[in-house]
Amino acid sequence: MNLGDDLPGMDPEAPVFEVVAFAVNGRRASVVVDPRTPLLYVLRNDLGLKGTRFGCGTGQCGTCTVMVDGRPQASCELPVSAVAGRHVTTVEGLASGDRLDPLQQAFIDEGAGQCGYCLSGILVSAAALLESNPQPTDQEVRAALDGHICRCGAHTRIVRAVRRAAEGARA
Repeated sequence: MNLGDDLPGMDPEAPVFEVVAFAVNGRRASVVVDPRTPLLYVLRNDLGLKGTRFGCGTGQCGTCTVMVDGRPQASCELPVSAVAGRHVTTVEGLASGDRLDPLQQAFIDEGAGQCGYCLSGILVSAAALLESNPQPTDQEVRAALDGHICRCGAHTRIVRAVRRAAEGARA
């Protein structure tokens, strides 16, 4: 048998577990997982952060969006190994203790969520937008949230809520 040959009876696709360390919502996290595991599953199943939701599983709907080093990313397709040593922010990381983030409060005040299933991803993308552009236009808000599907049709209220949060930050 050559060194490069697979061992008889061993599945080359079998998971190999590794320690993956990263920061999530400002705290250090370290998990022992198959590095190919989607970040979404690690957040929900290993770290107990249930705010990030599974939507389509293909990165097309925006429901599972988190920030990685300040940039929105679909966590359903992102292997946890890709966030090693990086900073991840979930919807839970937007609030400060028991105090909601002004963006979250604006969504409540505007009634921007009906069923709420898509909102965690929308809130995270909107927070990333406001960090990079504190005074976006309606068109810029719509462009930033274009990859998010809301089947309730609350799009107008969502845009209004993001603008309300931006106005509140300016006041």
